[in-house]
Amino acid sequence: MQFPAPDLVSSRRLLLITDQLPAPADFLLHRFLHLHLKQSKTAKCIVLAVSESLERWKSVASKANINVAHNESFQFIDVFEQHRPSGEGNTNDISLKSIYDLLSVKLSDSRINGQIPLVILDDITSLEWLGVSLLDLSRFARALRTLCVKMDAALVVRHHIVTPPEPDALLQHLLQLCTYHIEVRPLASGRSGAVSGEICVHLGPSTKDTKEHLISRTSALQYRLTESSAVFFDKGTSTGVL
Repeated sequence: MQFPAPDLVSSRRLLLITDQLPAPADFLLHRFLHLHLKQSKTAKCIVLAVSESLERWKSVASKANINVAHNESFQFIDVFEQHRPSGEGNTNDISLKSIYDLLSVKLSDSRINGQIPLVILDDITSLEWLGVSLLDLSRFARALRTLCVKMDAALVVRHHIVTPPEPDALLQHLLQLCTYHIEVRPLASGRSGAVSGEICVHLGPSTKDTKEHLISRTSALQYRLTESSAVFFDKGTSTGVL
């Protein structure tokens, strides 16, 4: 079984990925990148990195037989390297506008070949934890979505859920913006050797009524992490294919 479906990542869509500490969604971010680069050799993928280093992205890609180090379609923006906060570690001074401006330039360049670019923000939550205000992050997320719609790009944003029963303020804002909400959850019974977690796909409020790509919690897609990727299978089974 394959996940995601080839047409889930499409232009002008915001895919919100949420995860929890027992079931991190790092593997899914990398999978989106790998599938995007495999589907088109010229389609650009831009990673806005907050929590994962370039070496980590290279290492995971190499296990999937993808060399991003020499791939011109892969663009990496380290939020802290490119725009260091002024002062003694004051993260509040990170210029989100500068990051937006840099992304805008890169997306403008990517429109030349007519391919759909993919933008991945790997960890918006850590920016809030490090001191960026909720208002600034909300405006940043909305600006990214508007930019990607304008540039016919797809946008993937990952948010960590700390209190699963009740969505935090940032999550509530992101849910209002997203086209689809991809929920990565731990098993209620706890992680096992055969199953690492499960995935549900919900429709965003701004999306027209459709059942395409939707996966409810009662029929959640389960997965098992492997050294290079993940194996996906229907709920209640313990086998699957990549």
